[in-house]
Amino acid sequence: MFLCITKIVVSQEMPTTRKSTADKELGSNNKILIIPFENKMYMSEIDYYINRETKLNTKQIRYEFRDGLNEQLYYAFKKRKFNPIDLMSDTVKYNKDLKFIYGNITYDYVKIPDPNNYKPPVKEKKEKGIQQGQIVAETETENKFMNTRVLSPSLIPYLYQKYKAKYYVFINELDLKASAVNPTDYIPETAKRKVIVHYTVYSVDAKEIHSGIVEKEFEKTLNTPKAIIKNNFSFIAETIAERVVNQLSKNITNEKTK
Repeated sequence: MFLCITKIVVSQEMPTTRKSTADKELGSNNKILIIPFENKMYMSEIDYYINRETKLNTKQIRYEFRDGLNEQLYYAFKKRKFNPIDLMSDTVKYNKDLKFIYGNITYDYVKIPDPNNYKPPVKEKKEKGIQQGQIVAETETENKFMNTRVLSPSLIPYLYQKYKAKYYVFINELDLKASAVNPTDYIPETAKRKVIVHYTVYSVDAKEIHSGIVEKEFEKTLNTPKAIIKNNFSFIAETIAERVVNQLSKNITNEKTK
């Protein structure tokens, strides 16, 4: 039976050979490294429906979204005069670095910051209480997102030495929310699904430039990765890129006024 809710922790991705201009851009300025989400950070409630229409398995579905999101981010930053390097453009070439990156980061579930008045989120101390005689931590999930935290102080210097990137876009998690999780449930004609992307952007000095989520509703009739990517991922990528540009402009202005 094909599981409706998917959370895959470890899986070997199929290699890609989509070539970008990354190699040519290694000597230019304003480089930005785009890091795809880890396999385990794909949270889908609609893989059952996609499989039913396309016959793609979970690994293939996840790969399509992972690749498609990075590709749209590449185009969004390229349009804004950045020189993006997409680590999904050749998964064989970049596989070693992806493993190194994932081994040197962790994730904090924190409050979503205001994207227009941005301040880096801070991990809060878990509140504890007593339920049925047991001490338990409070699990509040509203208005929170998965934020990347760099564990090793050598990670960004290593990436800079190799790619000479000034900025680092981490895609932390991809959520695909269904109108109904159970395929046998009645779904109203007006029901919508939702795609949610969690992200964090660091500068070369390991300072958090921007982070948060971008979400977009889409029709429940879209049941192929190609259609979902085409109708939603460009908006998400454009929003992330625009937020980064706006924040960098604010940072420059603040530096000048000091």
